[in-house]
Amino acid sequence: MLLDILSDLLKIDDVLLITKNNAVVSEIRSNSLHIKQKEKWITIGDNDGPAHMHINSELIQIAEFIEEEKPDRTSFSVQFFDQNGERILGAFFTKMYDQSNNLNFERKKIYEKLCKKYGLKTRF
Repeated sequence: MLLDILSDLLKIDDVLLITKNNAVVSEIRSNSLHIKQKEKWITIGDNDGPAHMHINSELIQIAEFIEEEKPDRTSFSVQFFDQNGERILGAFFTKMYDQSNNLNFERKKIYEKLCKKYGLKTRF
């Protein structure tokens, strides 16, 4: 199921995959990324390319669709957490608003369709 959610996210342009800890932040755009799984490891991107990530699928326990209210807009994401509730990976939908700060309803429909498919919170 984790591979399915990640695969669906990678099919959508302008989703920003973010991993971070207290020392490093890494960001990769979804556009044209490949995904594959070998045993417990899911690889996003091309191993020989300029950027890719390896995800230990055994350590991700929950995927949650989150709409976070900000002062001037709402942020839309799918966030992946470990057994301690620590975020491992965030997939943020970008380009959700136009230059006048109007919500792009077509992009919101894509987000809502995924949310409906997997549910607000999925346990693995």
